[in-house]
Amino acid sequence: MTYVATLIGKPPRMVLTDPLLRRAAEILEEPRTPQWLNPGVVADIAFTPAKPLDLKAVAERLRAALDFIPLDIVVQIAQGRRKKLLLADMDSTMIEQECLDELAAEIGEMASIAAITERAMRGDIAFEPALRERVARLKGIDQATIRRVVTHRITLTPGGASLVATMRTHGAHTVLVSGGFSIFTAAIAERIGFDDYRANELMFDAEGRLTGKIAEPILGRAGKRWVLQHFREKFGLSVEETLAIGDGANDLAMLDAAGLGVAFHAKPRVACAATARIDHGDLTALLYVQGYRRSDFVENFTLKTKVKVVK
Repeated sequence: MTYVATLIGKPPRMVLTDPLLRRAAEILEEPRTPQWLNPGVVADIAFTPAKPLDLKAVAERLRAALDFIPLDIVVQIAQGRRKKLLLADMDSTMIEQECLDELAAEIGEMASIAAITERAMRGDIAFEPALRERVARLKGIDQATIRRVVTHRITLTPGGASLVATMRTHGAHTVLVSGGFSIFTAAIAERIGFDDYRANELMFDAEGRLTGKIAEPILGRAGKRWVLQHFREKFGLSVEETLAIGDGANDLAMLDAAGLGVAFHAKPRVACAATARIDHGDLTALLYVQGYRRSDFVENFTLKTKVKVVK
């Protein structure tokens, strides 16, 4: 069976050189000539070991052989690496912020709510009660304030639009799935270009202000896994044809259920548990991992379709 190790540098701080690739190839069984996906930045090394491998262990050996320089390394089976379904977390993955933390800043509660968010994302406390507590503290905020936060405080993670546009252009279905709320997720999904989204629902009173309650059941760790399975079955895909990315503890079940689960700039517990991890690069690293070359990247998906909620 053929495997491939993808080495991803981050210019200008870290670029790949031929000596680095030779050092990496020396610890792989029956390595082939490295293939550049982005000259000087990203390369594949295919290799054919005599028996099945522990993918994470090989990636760690490569990191050690390269003196743990700031380089992303993903090892996987070469066949089927280009995926047909993408499930992506939103907060701190497809966007650079946590939406509830930014909303809390509008009422001077960012520090206290961000502390709860951090503990939940690290897996130190259960996700669902932590979410209820944070939303309860936001009671009374109006929809105009929420829209202002989405417009002015939320920034997209670099490479996300290219990731989604390139995968959609090549026939993949893309879903933004969040343990946050649809009032944010709908806008972000449209800005990035996702096919679908799924999130929780905030509850508002007659004046359009937050009641401090959430519509049940809450979409958490199990819910994200269900969304992945739902779409896999809907499109008749195998597990191996799916890709999921996320950073927090509530993403772990989704990452585990995917053909390739990638921890993206993730909390330590998540980075340790996931099959693959991206610690340094932007979201285009997920394209390189699938074997796309830089020249294959699509910046904007031209087929205009309305983003829709998963039913």
